[in-house]
Amino acid sequence: MSTFDHAGLIQNINESLGPFRKSQSEAMQGFGQLARASMAEGAINAKSKELIALAIGITQHCSGCIGFHVKALLKLGCTREELEEMLTICVYMGGGPALMYSAEALKAWDALA
Repeated sequence: MSTFDHAGLIQNINESLGPFRKSQSEAMQGFGQLARASMAEGAINAKSKELIALAIGITQHCSGCIGFHVKALLKLGCTREELEEMLTICVYMGGGPALMYSAEALKAWDALA
C-alpha cells in the first residue's frame, strides 16, 4: 500500500513548481489555460472530467495526479461509490499496476476527505 502523504505531495509539487511557473510563465500560463478549458463544464460535467483525469493519472502511475484530482473530486461532491466504480474500470483496463495505484487513490481519498 502507498505511503504517500498526498496533502504534503500536493504542497511540495506546488512549491517546487513555483520558480518554474515564474521562469517559464508563458508556457505555464498556456498549460493553465488548457487545463481550465479542458475541465470546464460542457457536454461532459466537471465531475465526470475529473474522474476521467484521475483514471488517466492512475493508469499512468502519477501520484501527483492522484492527489490533485482526488482533491478536486472531493470539492465537486464525488462520492466514494463513484470513485470506486471508476477504479474498477482502471483495473479492467490497466490490470495489476492500476490496482496498486487504485489503492493509492483510495488512501488519498481517505486522507483528503
